[in-house]
This record gives sequence, C-alpha cells and structure tokens, in this order.
Amino acid sequence: MIKDFILPDIGEGVVECELVEWLVAEGDTIAEDQPIADVMTDKALVQIPAPYEGVITKLYYRKGQVAKVHQPLFQVELTGSTEQPAPVAAPEPAAAIAPTPANNTQINDFILPDIGEGIVECELVEWLVAEGDHVDEDQPICDVMTDKALVQIPAKEAGVIHKLYYRKGQVAKVHQPLFALAVAGTSQAAADAAVNGNAAAAVVSADVTDSGHTSSSANRGGKAVASPAVRRLAREKEVDLSLVAGTGKNGRIYKEDLHRYLEVGSSDAPAAAATAPSTPVTAASDGDRVEPIRGIKAAMAKQMVASVQTIPHFTYCEEFDLTELVALRKNLNAQYADQGIKLSFMPFFIKALSLAVAQFPVVNSRVNADCTELTYLADHNIGMAVDGKLGLMVPNIKQVQHKSILEVADEVKRLIKAARDGRVAPADLQGGTISISNIGAIGGTIATPIINKPEVAIVALGKLQQLPRFNSKGEVEARTIMQVSWSGDHRVIDGGTIARFCNLWRNYLEQPEMMLMAMR
Repeated sequence: MIKDFILPDIGEGVVECELVEWLVAEGDTIAEDQPIADVMTDKALVQIPAPYEGVITKLYYRKGQVAKVHQPLFQVELTGSTEQPAPVAAPEPAAAIAPTPANNTQINDFILPDIGEGIVECELVEWLVAEGDHVDEDQPICDVMTDKALVQIPAKEAGVIHKLYYRKGQVAKVHQPLFALAVAGTSQAAADAAVNGNAAAAVVSADVTDSGHTSSSANRGGKAVASPAVRRLAREKEVDLSLVAGTGKNGRIYKEDLHRYLEVGSSDAPAAAATAPSTPVTAASDGDRVEPIRGIKAAMAKQMVASVQTIPHFTYCEEFDLTELVALRKNLNAQYADQGIKLSFMPFFIKALSLAVAQFPVVNSRVNADCTELTYLADHNIGMAVDGKLGLMVPNIKQVQHKSILEVADEVKRLIKAARDGRVAPADLQGGTISISNIGAIGGTIATPIINKPEVAIVALGKLQQLPRFNSKGEVEARTIMQVSWSGDHRVIDGGTIARFCNLWRNYLEQPEMMLMAMR
C-alpha cells in the first residue's frame, strides 16, 4: 500500500516549516524511526522520523521550499503490502517543452503563490537565472526571504526567461507577477494564467522595470547549498556564495567555509564587486550601513519588545562568595574523573535555584494578561539562555525539583549541544517557568536582563573574579566572587520578596552543605 506521510504538529503555533535537507532519496528503503528530513521552524531545527518502514516513492518538496503542517511531506510504499490504492499525491511533473520560434511562443506570467500563512510579501534575495536563460520544469528560479524562512521558488514549466520583474533586494508581493516565461505551444491552464496575470503584470512592470535593466548575480542552474543562517551571514558580509567552496555533504557551505573565504579572500573579488547588483545591505564608503532585521533576530526583537512593553521590570543585584562551591566542584570532578563525569557550575546554580523556588513559589508563577489571576506553577522548568547556531535560545530543563545534580548536569550538556548544533526540539523551548542568563561566561559583572515573557523573573550571572575580602578575623584574603542581577515582574513580585529569595539562593551556593541537606 502506498501511503502519504502527513507532516504533524512540530511546535505550538507552528503552521509551516522550511525543508532544510532530505536525508533520503526517492527509491530508498527506510526503517521505522529512521530520520527522513531536517525542517526548520522559526525557532528550531527539527528532524522528522519515519513512522513506518517501506520504500520512498515521492518527495513532495525540494530543499528550501516551505512545507505545510497537516499536509503530505513524502510518500512511502509500505513493506509487505500488496494493496495499491490510488495515492493522494502531487501531480507528476509534465515533460519539459522545448521552446519554439517566436510565432508559436506564448508569454506567461508566473504569479508568486502563497509561501506562508499571513505572508503578503517577501524580499528577493537572489535570482538564480537571467533573462534569456532556458529553464526546465521545477528548476530553481530565485531565493526569496520571508520573516520566517528562506524559500526557493521553482519554475512551473519549461521555457525561456522573458522578464524578471524585480531586482535583487526589492520586495515582491504575493499574488503578483514575479517573472515572465516564454513557453512553447498553448494550454488552457497556461492561457488562464496569462489572462489572470496581465493586469497585475502591467502595474508591476510600470513600477519596477522602468528603473533599469534587471540583472542576475550568477547564471547557474542551481543555488549554493547553505543554511539560512549562513546565507544571512553571507548577505551581511556581501559575499556571493557561488564563489565559496563548501566542505560539507553535496558541497554544503558552513560558517567555517565562509569565514575561511573571508580570511583568504579571492582574486576575483574586485570584479565581482563591480558587477554585483544592489543588495538589501546598502552601504556608502566610510558611511552608515543599513540592513533588514530578519528571521531569528526579528522573532527575538518582537519577544523582547512585548516583554518590556507589558511587564514593569525592576532590577536587584547581589554579590555571591562562591569560594566553597569552587572547591567542592574541583573535588567532585577529581573524584569522578574516572567515570567521565565533569561538572560545570550551572547544575549547582539550577538545582539551588529550584530549592529556593520551593520556598518562594511566587517567582515561579504566571500572571494573566489583565493581571487578575496568578497561577503558581508546580514544575520548576528552569531555562538557560544559550547563544546557539540559530541565534539566542532559551531551552529549559523540565521538573528540576525531581532531578539530582548529576541529572541536571546531563540535561545542561544535552541542551547546550543541541542549541549549538541548531537542533533544539520545540518541546525543550516551551513551558519554561524561570530563566538564567550566564552572561559571565563571555564577560561582564552586572546586567539588566529582560524577562522571558510569560515568566515573572530572570537572573543574569556575572563572571567569577578573585577579589580581596575581609574574613571573620578582619584579615584580607582572596575570595571567588560573582555578581548576580535579577529582573522581576513588579506586578506580582516586590523588592523584599526578591531580596529574601535571593538571600536563600545565595546561602545554598555559598554553603553547599545547606543545599545538600535541603535536597530530597
């Protein structure tokens, strides 16, 4: 039996995703739970497994296209089945039509289709063809960028590129002509498309094409294989990815390849710069530079603005003496080195925070929009801000109140690795109740962190410093000091509460034996 795999829910509120990479090909035999594809939402890279074994008969999307949740992603012939009902599948590609002389050629406008729910426009990132090029059915024509993903637009039929209605860096409108294609012969579908698009084409061409001749950054049949993050970096550095040698599978370009290219340079760079068309990043010599905010950066910006505009923040700072904790960690790592256990400070911070939250549940609460109800959350899902591959993420460790320090340490390692690889599961990003930002790992002592809405508190950890302090005998000695900075939601947390809560957390960390006694 041939069966369609329906793309399931892959995150709360997620209705679409970008197909980053197929891990199989049509005709491959797959096993149950075998990874089939990597897809990217606006928050994370997600791997899609096979729910059953069989043979791949159809892949409905190409790399770079946007797949819809609850729609077929691929088709598989189940192993051992003899029944062959008609599959619900996308139409098979028609045979390519070779261009014929002009007297038997029709100009059809390609209307930019819906490329995501609620998306009405997109930025033209790069043309992959030029006017006059012959293209085949399903050949990539251009890359466009929405506020969520990089999308590749393919040709619906074979023909010759007659007109490109937009230049690189301009904003194209959904349901308006994107380019014109000269095709051989006629068909009812093509004729209908041409009639429906003529009026819109006239408007767009009047607004766009009068400004000059449309050019292409490269005349090639496909695009460089790279993730959206690498493409974004390339645009920021004004680098043509077609000039960069990729070291990954199928020539995939990684950030390291791009950095290596920038360091080594290219003898062709001056010529390429002279002929390159205008880009979204515009800069005058020795002047200001303007670039659009896209993708993860845009999502983070919206979240931070929403938090600051709706939550009255206040900050509370304190100094921790972690000399005893540093000594304990050193001894534990030496003792368990043979077992491959190496503890960082973060598991101690997280576990002690959970113990303190148990005594001050208001910092682990959630308030409704009109501030009429306060929900005390039973689980301590403690998030930690990580500078990951796709940008800033805050994955959280679930139910810390039920975990040991070693179990917390395992979760910390797992989430940090996932964030740096760009493979944080949506479930790890949802349901956080309170957050830690370890800015001290990079540098700095004091901060004013922004609360990760809808949480009500967040703490920023400063760097560890060896500083002189007086002991109980009035003698000066070196101590390991760390500054912490709390931000609280002043609608539900007052200064006295955050001070008492922070004092308890400090006592657990400054006197680790107290933390061990409080653990259950």
